[in-house]
Amino acid sequence: MHMKLGERLSLSLFGTSHGPRIGAFVSGVPRGIEVDHEAIQHIMDTRRPGGRYASKRREPDVVEFLSGVENGMTTGEQVEISIANTDAKSRDYSFLPDHPRPGHQDMVMHKRTGGKADLRGGGSSSARLTAALVASAALIAPLLKSIGVKCEAQVGAIGAVEALSMNECPPRWLNDDCKEMRCRDPTAAAAMIEIVEKHRMNRNSIGSRVDLQITGVPLGLGEPWFDGLEPALARSMMAIPAARGVVFGRGFDAVTMTGREHNDLWGGTSETPVLTGDKPDGVLAGLATGSPIHVSVAFKPPSSIASEQLTLNLATGAIEPLVVGGRHDPVLAPRAVAVVEAMAQLVLTDLALRGGFIDA
Repeated sequence: MHMKLGERLSLSLFGTSHGPRIGAFVSGVPRGIEVDHEAIQHIMDTRRPGGRYASKRREPDVVEFLSGVENGMTTGEQVEISIANTDAKSRDYSFLPDHPRPGHQDMVMHKRTGGKADLRGGGSSSARLTAALVASAALIAPLLKSIGVKCEAQVGAIGAVEALSMNECPPRWLNDDCKEMRCRDPTAAAAMIEIVEKHRMNRNSIGSRVDLQITGVPLGLGEPWFDGLEPALARSMMAIPAARGVVFGRGFDAVTMTGREHNDLWGGTSETPVLTGDKPDGVLAGLATGSPIHVSVAFKPPSSIASEQLTLNLATGAIEPLVVGGRHDPVLAPRAVAVVEAMAQLVLTDLALRGGFIDA
């Protein structure tokens, strides 16, 4: 099946949650990028599970470059990234494929493949594969840094708990609560811990949201229509497992606004035009305006919960109770922060290369 992102910088994922390894093939990586293994591992640590409010699956997520890197530098050839799966427990999925889980891909993938898919842990649709996305973005991060582009995200909401915007908060992460929840707002982070713990103790899960701010994007970066900044970012964000919606800028608030309220006026000079207003649009007609780009990604409550659920058993043809054991997240946004940042970096780098904003 097709698992590819990007045109000039192209990424293809491979592997399954409980197979020997996962990884990515990344084509179009310019030669001469210095590979900082320590920095890459630090970024990987922000995505991997194992915190108090995440799955207890313990994966070190050590990134290996099997091709495209020599003597600590990219060669310009295709890069193969490999990350071993070392802590998979397949016995937790002994009920599959007979008793597909509600809210998961088990049923649709089982039927699509005629019963031949590896469904353990979500198989090839598992969020486990996001580790390869984060590793790929960490590899090419110096390219965006060279033109001043910065992608920063935080948990913006869990359930009814809303965080202040990143511009109103201290740098990340002020304390342990902020680090645990990946939220810059200390007050909101403490309240998020309470609501997540409440649902975890009730053998349930809760929905969440990641807020992303992209700054320093050169005016004009992007493409019109289908490969515009917003369409390209929306497509990539919606590919993240469990993403249920993407909003840009003022989003659905635009429905109740008038043109005078919504329009951002141009200021600055003819050489360096700048949009004015409290929160001007970072993208117009698919092209960057030079203003910050604000993106929010909503994530559904994790589908694997320890509560009993009634669902179809394919072997018996009856609706029967199912309790999903194993190790699962009660909320997704804290781990998704690194993935949302990575997706944005990959999309922006591809568009910057296509538009000639990065020399390669």
